Amino acid sequence: MASDGTRTFLLFLAVLNLSNLVAGSYPTTLRDNYYQTSCPTAEAVVKKVLTDHFNGVQFGLIAATGIIRLAFHDCHVDGCDASVLLDGPNTEKKAEHNGFLQPTSLDLIDKAKAKLEKVCPGVVSCADIIAYAARDSVVAAGGGSFKVEGGRKDGRVSIASHAQSQLPTGDMTVDALTANFKRKGLTRDQMVILSGSHTFAAGHCHNLVKRLYNFRGTGKTDPSIPPAFAAQLKSFCPKKTFNDTIIFSLDQVDPLSFESGYYKALQQHLGVFTSDQSLYDDTRTRPLVNQLTSNPLFQKKFGDAMRAMGRVGVKTGSNGEIRKNCRHVNPKA
Repeated sequence: MASDGTRTFLLFLAVLNLSNLVAGSYPTTLRDNYYQTSCPTAEAVVKKVLTDHFNGVQFGLIAATGIIRLAFHDCHVDGCDASVLLDGPNTEKKAEHNGFLQPTSLDLIDKAKAKLEKVCPGVVSCADIIAYAARDSVVAAGGGSFKVEGGRKDGRVSIASHAQSQLPTGDMTVDALTANFKRKGLTRDQMVILSGSHTFAAGHCHNLVKRLYNFRGTGKTDPSIPPAFAAQLKSFCPKKTFNDTIIFSLDQVDPLSFESGYYKALQQHLGVFTSDQSLYDDTRTRPLVNQLTSNPLFQKKFGDAMRAMGRVGVKTGSNGEIRKNCRHVNPKA
């Protein structure tokens, strides 16, 4: 019969093993400066590809919004494994929730990968490129920098229905958002902080029409929207002629830079989506929203939350691969 000490040790191992299975548990293979030896210029190569585009193309910084969004949509669906990049008839790209992924942002990831394959073939994963590119996009838009861990492998599976069921939507309440992020191993506070990426993001009429014209099935406008703001939103998205090519800023205070204006907009009841405004209207999350109107605090907490998100569902070892082309899994040997 096992001794008390042995039973305690075995119980400890069981708990440890269970904790490692939870989405978002810390993968020990991730670390800062991961490519310091194997590909020392990895992060610099990614940054240069993005900077050249941001500075060299008219309205080039628009691609930064798409790359930041790409990082969220990758990590939130079966983990940070670049599955969102895979092409195919039933991949995550084909999900309705991913209908507005920016082609230019995807092309920039491809370009960075191609350059890295010339410098360090078979070394840098597409998943890590997304993570580095998201950080560099935040900085290019005026946000604070933060360290990004590397060591993710690329996934081999991408399923549209997973994106459809796992990504949060614009009509979610705080309870629904909290439950959604909890399934990824992220806290309610981290959900509020990561929502701050909407300070430099665009919305589409498709995601707003229910709030404007059929809120909660009433056939009316969400009564919590100030009348003047509702009229403004309806001018962007007329009921009878709504056009999904029209985009509008999710930060109604300072939409041109990555800063804390998003939270100030929520204080003024100018949140575009229900999921945005509910962060202020719900008394459980309002105190943090008020705190995050401090830009230095927001920048610090956002970087920390991005690091936490970057650990969600990471593939390591034989569970993943280093793709040669980010749009396709490697051919079988």
